[in-house]
Amino acid sequence: MIASVLPTYSRAPLQFVKGEGSWLIEADGRRFLDLGAGIAVNALGHAHPKLVDALTSQAQNLWHVSNLYEIPQQQALADTLVDNSFADTVFFTNSGTESCELAVKMARKYFYEKGEPDRVEIITFDGSFHGRSAAGIAAAGSEKMTKGFGPLLPGFVHLTFGDLDGVTNAITDKTAAILIEPVQGEGGIRPVPDAELKTLRALCDEHGLLLIFDEVQCGVGRTGKLFAHEWAGVTPDIMMVAKGIGGGFPLGAVLATEKAAFGMTAGTHGSTYGGNPLGCAVGNAVLDEVTSDGFLNEVNRKAGLLRQKLEGLIAQHPAVFSEVRGVGLMLGLKCIVTNMDVVQVGYDNQLITVPAADNVIRLLPPLTLTDDDIDAALDLLDKTAAQLSAA
Repeated sequence: MIASVLPTYSRAPLQFVKGEGSWLIEADGRRFLDLGAGIAVNALGHAHPKLVDALTSQAQNLWHVSNLYEIPQQQALADTLVDNSFADTVFFTNSGTESCELAVKMARKYFYEKGEPDRVEIITFDGSFHGRSAAGIAAAGSEKMTKGFGPLLPGFVHLTFGDLDGVTNAITDKTAAILIEPVQGEGGIRPVPDAELKTLRALCDEHGLLLIFDEVQCGVGRTGKLFAHEWAGVTPDIMMVAKGIGGGFPLGAVLATEKAAFGMTAGTHGSTYGGNPLGCAVGNAVLDEVTSDGFLNEVNRKAGLLRQKLEGLIAQHPAVFSEVRGVGLMLGLKCIVTNMDVVQVGYDNQLITVPAADNVIRLLPPLTLTDDDIDAALDLLDKTAAQLSAA
């Protein structure tokens, strides 16, 4: 007999009932250090007072009206994003998956309106993750996500991660865009080198293509910049964001230049819930905090401290971990033992980490974690590694 909740998740037997900063409280009272942050969602940790205030204050006034009307909270959030990014315009969604759908539509509509309707192909890379919609799984192309869901949405060209020669050779008169995560999350915390992002930007400029960045997981301060691509000094034409922008409230967005978005006129796209007053009130509180003076400097300081300590952990446990990778507070530990064993033993030690491809565990803590939290994290990781070594 099937469960009342569709069994598409392999869930840990944990029931969290409360969160405080970087910590989660289980129903039995145990406190877990959360280095997953809801898979990079809880950027300001659990129950951040400014988010609680923003949500409750807005909830007492107005939740939803639909996009048939002007929404001041949405306008304010769009203005903040435009003022702090490459973008000229923003469309709000409820998730990263929805953001991917619009990014694909926007790129194709751009060329359709230019009189080049055959330019629909989008170049993507193995190890990528762009959500689980029809467009998202087709873009990623991995058998794990696509098996049994055919026919897949056509128009995606899949290349090997890091193969710049392959990109050059794949560009044809049907190519519309290149879609890439500046730092792959699900793929095992794999940053794209700055030089490669610059090369992709140059190729797009040379061939008249659009460059799309998926910053759903790596954006909103996660890497120590507001957006990860800023480290490379390049800008996209279209960018997908979600996760951290809502701090735990379902919220996403697509940011674009005026040029890239010119085909998206009235009636070409919509969302019933996207950008509603409740979601945007929370999003404004998140962006106010992340863009405040010194916030990202502090993220980078803590990231440096954590990475230094992780390097020491690897030296102490070479039979368990082989390397640390990533940027800012988007870090991965490459495992020698099976990564799920590290995750499971971590649960036993009241530590939350997130598995990824390439036998990596992801460390995606709240951006607000404290130095004491970092010390606690290393103690728990050390304890976990010691137990695995002795097994």
